[in-house]
Amino acid sequence: MATIIVQPGGPRAGKQRVDLTAIAHNRLMLLLILFMVITAVVILRLTWVGIFAGGGRGGDVMSGVPARADIVDRNGVPLARTMDAYSIAVRPSKLISDPADLARKLHEIFPDEPEAAFRKKLTGRGWAYLRRRALPEEVAAVNALGEIGIEFPREKERLYPQRTLAAHILGFAPNADGKGGMGVEAAFNDRLTDPALRGQPFTMSIDSRVQGALESELYAQLVQTRAKGAGGVILDANTGEVIAMASIPVFDPNKLENYAGKTCSESPLCNHMVQARYELGSAFKPLSIGAAMDRGIVTSMSKTYDATAPLAVAGFRIKDDHPLGRWINVPEILVHSSNIGTARIADQMGAEPLQHLFRELHFNDRAPIELNERAGTLWPANWGRITTLTVSYGHGIAVTPLHLASAYAALVNGGLWRPATLRKLKAEEVPEGRRVFSAATSARMRQLLRMIVAAGTGRSADAKGYRVGGKTGSAEKPQEGRYNKTSLVTTFASAFPMDNPRYVVLVTMDEATGQYGLRTAAWTAAPVVKRVVERTGPMLGVLPDERRDVDISDLMPLLHGDKEKE
Repeated sequence: MATIIVQPGGPRAGKQRVDLTAIAHNRLMLLLILFMVITAVVILRLTWVGIFAGGGRGGDVMSGVPARADIVDRNGVPLARTMDAYSIAVRPSKLISDPADLARKLHEIFPDEPEAAFRKKLTGRGWAYLRRRALPEEVAAVNALGEIGIEFPREKERLYPQRTLAAHILGFAPNADGKGGMGVEAAFNDRLTDPALRGQPFTMSIDSRVQGALESELYAQLVQTRAKGAGGVILDANTGEVIAMASIPVFDPNKLENYAGKTCSESPLCNHMVQARYELGSAFKPLSIGAAMDRGIVTSMSKTYDATAPLAVAGFRIKDDHPLGRWINVPEILVHSSNIGTARIADQMGAEPLQHLFRELHFNDRAPIELNERAGTLWPANWGRITTLTVSYGHGIAVTPLHLASAYAALVNGGLWRPATLRKLKAEEVPEGRRVFSAATSARMRQLLRMIVAAGTGRSADAKGYRVGGKTGSAEKPQEGRYNKTSLVTTFASAFPMDNPRYVVLVTMDEATGQYGLRTAAWTAAPVVKRVVERTGPMLGVLPDERRDVDISDLMPLLHGDKEKE
């Protein structure tokens, strides 16, 4: 019987190999198709979440908002930045845990949030935030709860690393329409969101070191004098740049509360340097006397004016707080802050020169600065004789402290008025300015302002070696149609160094009580200026030098003199 031998690699073996290859190919195709289906499902799911899920995000103020440029101070210190941040949100419809138990656990992670607040969000109908700007460890703790109804979106957040510092100037993060809430964030919104400039930080004029010193001294004085509020401005006298601007009380733009419906006097969001208007009292006197010098009304410092008794005009009596009871000259009018003497000079000058000067200083309009939130002024409707006299010493007209600071810059810098600005200016960007005082009047006023600090009501502002010059102002606040004698707004407007003025420093205190219960600016506002100048002078490149000063030797002999009568 014949034996059949099948050789390896014969026809049957070849058929088997073909079958195995076909099976492997089919399996590979099935895997590929399955992978494609899974990928498609994932893509569709992500698309659905991106298009539809975002619609339920109540309160997501940053959703869809374009990135914003950083804000830095004049030295490059970051004041506002846009960063990726964690948030924690919930979809109540997908919760698998008991809302009450989950609320308790969330409260343990975030003890500053009431358990009831979490329970309300967990039982609500729509998508809701549980936490904005959550820390990574907080996200990890919530994720460990294993709740599929809780999500962790990453979002753009506007952060303010210096917290309350310069908050009133900076403002706060954009709202739903992508515009800043107030301050620089609102005023320069187009610049901050410009795609071409988004990578370049916006440089402000303020110096964060000086800003910190000003805020610190204002707060210390507010506490010490039990004041209702406080504020201050530091301006570059020759450019108009705002080096610092502060308003107390403050707020933290990272943690905004609900201030809706509150008036400026009640809300910490109110920047009292530009949003509150005051009758600033005797701080107006140098401006009025400067106008009289330029109009040829005051031609000699030795000329005297009758201050022997109150000045009676149209049924009103203009009095001095500390009457000298004699004829006094121009330096004495300012050094002793005489209402009577200033009013007599204004009476000779008439209404037109004062109106013209005050219009040139924008006292009839909102303060020229980039901020949107600026108060209008109270401009007298009738410039009769009595109005002219009272306005000359700061009553009957109300402006913001920034108005006065800009006016003092013009008074001491040679006579040129420039608008205040929050932008750091290059040399070629500094405005030429508009002349409002003659150079000769400005030079004389530097002497007179220095005399007020050296020998008058501003002595408590005399920072040794810094040659400070300035004027006090104490004004009664109007209440129910009349002035309240115990409710004062006190101001000290100054500049330094007076031999070559570089910076204007203005401080305002609202209802402060100084040492021994004294309420005037000499006791409440002027001491703050002294401390601010001593702290910030070296930061600004002004070092104390007691060998230098304004030459006031020709004016000092006139104090307590009794020269030719009017």
